[in-house]
Amino acid sequence: MRDKAMQRWSTYEPFYVEMGDKKVADIVITNHAKTRYLDRVEQKQSETNHIAAWLWECLKQNRMESYYHNEEDVYLIDGDLVVVAEFGELPGEMDIAGNPLHKMIVITFLGRMSETIELRDLKSYYSWLRHSRRMTLMKSARKQK
Repeated sequence: MRDKAMQRWSTYEPFYVEMGDKKVADIVITNHAKTRYLDRVEQKQSETNHIAAWLWECLKQNRMESYYHNEEDVYLIDGDLVVVAEFGELPGEMDIAGNPLHKMIVITFLGRMSETIELRDLKSYYSWLRHSRRMTLMKSARKQK
């Protein structure tokens, strides 16, 4: 995601944003993330480029932080919006020092904590989801017999 305009001529501006130990140079939005974005974040029709540009601005402004300090999958934007993302190295892309650059693959948008209270404690939320799905499967298995 290279920025479209530079502030001054003949100056080097990096085309990556540092996020922890990763240097993010590209953002990939999955189809699932796009549909969840439309459902849970912004209801009007948005293109993938719009979502990626918005995430790029969030990264540049340091508005994106890790949800849990020891995990690198779940992130918060503006302390409210919960996003699940993974990172992968960009093949053949390096910064000036020779360190690899990464792409951020957005898996899904879980929603806003201000709207969905369950997102405030994701670990208990996921365990509740697993338990409710397991119970639903057990009930349907009983009906089939």
